[in-house]
Amino acid sequence: MANSSGLNRTGILSRVTVAAITAALVGTTTVAVAADAPQTRTATAVTKPASNASAFAASSTTDAQVNALYGVDSGGYLYGYPPSGQGGLDSRIYSGSGWRNAKFITQVDNNNDGSSDGVWDVTAGRLSYLKFGSAPVSIGTGWSIYNKVLSAGQLGGGTADDLLARDSYGVLWLYLGYGNGKLTTRYRVGTGWGAYNQIAGKGDLSGDGKDDIVARDGSGNLWLYRGTGDYKKPFAGRTKIGGGWGAFNNLVSVGDIDIDGISDLIARDGAGALWLYKGTANGNTPFKPKVKIGTSGWNSYRLLF
Repeated sequence: MANSSGLNRTGILSRVTVAAITAALVGTTTVAVAADAPQTRTATAVTKPASNASAFAASSTTDAQVNALYGVDSGGYLYGYPPSGQGGLDSRIYSGSGWRNAKFITQVDNNNDGSSDGVWDVTAGRLSYLKFGSAPVSIGTGWSIYNKVLSAGQLGGGTADDLLARDSYGVLWLYLGYGNGKLTTRYRVGTGWGAYNQIAGKGDLSGDGKDDIVARDGSGNLWLYRGTGDYKKPFAGRTKIGGGWGAFNNLVSVGDIDIDGISDLIARDGAGALWLYKGTANGNTPFKPKVKIGTSGWNSYRLLF
């Protein structure tokens, strides 16, 4: 009885103490979860500054996509750099926020009008589609198995952009786009792609009307994979197109930067400078010599797309 009475006397204090600790833990957990949770993602299209409207008028007559280059900084803020109309990029324009946790982002043209309509992104293992100016829509989960995700244009012979994804085994998969942000089931289209540390492309690089990609290996060699238009085998055998590409920490293509109707390639070096490789539409030598279009500061972006 005495023992029981002792427990009763301390019961109120114990319950108060436990309640306080529990409240503190709940509060801490809530804060932690909120900090780790995906941010609300927003993005608006960056098309052209008013001063360069005439430069963009030419984009409707080109055969390649004409898009801004977007960058995400460490705070998750999104900025777009539209083509200047003079062979480079214009000043940056704020485009959105909430991208701090995004692992991959890639532009997508769903209606084949020559410019992107929105983006696909992989955040917390989930693939979403965000139409510019709208909220993101979930497409599917389980995307944490991929270490590279990008849209290189129309690879399966359709009119909407498709999506490439590489898994940790070096297997390359192709998802065909429906034109509304949704995708077909995946198709296994290659192995051995783990040899590459950079893969890029957005349009036709060889001049045959089919969209291609380039890939850089660990020795700094750049390889061209010409598109076939066949979703079961979207790429022909590779062609070596240059060495010394190990000087760059990022390769990205958003289409036609100099607005001449031919897709180009952008490279960022270790010092944070940006270089443009203008396309030639010749599969043997697909790029002209590099031209510097950004002197420094581009390493401030953790993602370029």
